[in-house]
Amino acid sequence: MLRGTVELLILNALSRGRRHGFGIARWLEAISDDELQLEEGSLYPALHRMERRGWLEAEWGISEKKRQVKLYRLTARGRARLRSETAGWTAFAAAVGKVLRAAEAV
Repeated sequence: MLRGTVELLILNALSRGRRHGFGIARWLEAISDDELQLEEGSLYPALHRMERRGWLEAEWGISEKKRQVKLYRLTARGRARLRSETAGWTAFAAAVGKVLRAAEAV
């Protein structure tokens, strides 16, 4: 994955409600038809980093399998970051699309 993508994907997953880390990873896999796989070594450091930055808040709760888990949710700062990052990635993807279409025309 490109640098910075993990945080954007996590923010997007949490914009739909609070989730635990494993739930975030499974949601990303499901929504991307298994194209995006977020490994624990990337996921949990990113969650902790984002919590330190004030983008997420965490609390202990019970999972659907009745296990104690840390549940993450977006803060107002996290929602603002999601909007900003989404706009940036949308512009980036559009620019890359233009380049790829131009290469096809050659």
